[in-house]
Amino acid sequence: MTQAPTSARSALRHHDREIIALALPAFGALVAEPLFVMVDSAVVGHLGTAQLAGLGVAAALLATAVNIFVFLAYATTAAVARRVGAGDLAGAIRQGMDGIWLALLLGAAVIAVALPTAPALVDLFGASHTAAPHAITYLRISALGIPAMLVVLAATGVLRGLQDTRTPLYVAIGGFGANAALNATLVYGAGLGIAGSAWGTVIAQNAMAAVYLVVVIRGARRHGTSLRPDAAGIRACAHAGAPLLIRTLSLRAVMLIATAVAARLGDTDIAAHQIVLTLWSLLAFALDAIAIAGQAIIGRYLGAGDEEGARVACRRMVHWGVASGVALGLLVVVSRPLFIPLFTTDTAVRDALLPTLLVTALIQPVSGVVFVLDGVLMGAGDGPYLAWAMIVTLVVFAPVALLVPSLGGGLTALWCTMALMMSVRMATLWLRTRSGRWIVTGAVRS
Repeated sequence: MTQAPTSARSALRHHDREIIALALPAFGALVAEPLFVMVDSAVVGHLGTAQLAGLGVAAALLATAVNIFVFLAYATTAAVARRVGAGDLAGAIRQGMDGIWLALLLGAAVIAVALPTAPALVDLFGASHTAAPHAITYLRISALGIPAMLVVLAATGVLRGLQDTRTPLYVAIGGFGANAALNATLVYGAGLGIAGSAWGTVIAQNAMAAVYLVVVIRGARRHGTSLRPDAAGIRACAHAGAPLLIRTLSLRAVMLIATAVAARLGDTDIAAHQIVLTLWSLLAFALDAIAIAGQAIIGRYLGAGDEEGARVACRRMVHWGVASGVALGLLVVVSRPLFIPLFTTDTAVRDALLPTLLVTALIQPVSGVVFVLDGVLMGAGDGPYLAWAMIVTLVVFAPVALLVPSLGGGLTALWCTMALMMSVRMATLWLRTRSGRWIVTGAVRS
C-alpha cells in the first residue's frame, strides 16, 4: 500500500534534482543576458532622458535582430538532446557545428542590412528628434556585435543539449563583468557617451563568442567531429529552425508594437517603458531557466523513447513555473523602491513606472506557465504548433495595443495589453500539452 506513493515521491524528487541541476546554472546565464542591457540602461540613464529614450528604441531593434534567430539555441538544444538520449554524441556535436556556421552566415547578413538602414529604422519607431541621434549611434555600433551574439546562441544550444548549463553560466558571468567595467570606463572615463556603452557591449560579446568556440571545438575534436561547414547540414539546421523563426518573429512583432506605441506616447513614457521592458526581460529569462531545463530534459527523454518520463517531467516543471512566477511577482512589488532610483532620477518617469510595475508583477505567475510549456514543446521539436500559436496571439494583441493612444490610454494601459498577450499564449500552449500530440520519440523527430 505504501510502495506506490513512495515510488511516486522518489520519481518527483528525481525530476526535481534534475530540473534544479540544469535550471540553476541556466538561471544565472539567462539573467546575465538582460543584465547587459540593464547595465547599459543604468549607465546611459544618468546621461539624460533623451539618451535613455534613444537606447530604448535601439535596444528594441537590436533585440529583434538577434532574438528572431533564437532558434539557433532552442532548436539546437532539442536536436542535440535527442541525439544524447539516443547515445549518438558525435552526431549531436555535428548538428551543433552546423548551427554555429549558420549563425555566422546570418550575422553577416544582419550587419549588411542594419548599418545602412539604421536612420530609417529609428525613424520608423517614432523616436523624437532629441532621442533619434543617440538611437542611431548605439544601433550602428552595436550591430557589429551581432555575429558574436548569434554564435553565442548556437554554441549555448550545443552545451545545453549536452546537459551542460554550467559552462554557459561561467561565460555569462565573465561577459557581464567585462561589459559593466567597459561601459563605466568608456562612457565616463573616456567620455564617449552612449557610443562608449555600445562599444563596451560589442567587445564583451565577441570575447564570449571566442570562449564558446574554444569549448565547442575541443568537444568536436574529442569525438572526432569535423569542423568544416557542411552545406547540407546547414540547410537542414535552417529548415528545422524555420517554424521557430516564425514563432519568434511573431513574438518580436508583439514587443516592437509595444515599443512603437510607447514611443508615440512621448519621451517620458518610452523611457519608462524601456526600464519596465528591461525588468520584464530579466524576469522572463529567469523563468526561462526552467524552460531551458525542459528543452534539454524533454529532448533527452524523447530521444531515449521514454514517453512517461517526458510527461512526468512536463507536469513537474509546470509546478516549478507557477511557484517561480509568484515569487518573482512578489519580489517586483517589494523591491520597487530599491531599483527604480538605479535607472532614473526623473520624477515624471518614476510616476509612469509605478502602476506599470504592478501590472508586470501580476503577470508573472502566468508567465511562469507560458515559458515552461514553451520550453517543453521546443524540447519535443513541436515547432510548427508553436509558430501557429504565436501567430494567433499576435492577431489578438496587435489591434488592442494599437488602440491605446487613440483611446487616451497611457503606459499602464499598454502593459495591460501585454497581460492579455500572455494569457492568450498560456491558453494555446496548455491546450497542446493536454492533447499529448507533442510526444514523438526517437533520435530525430519525424
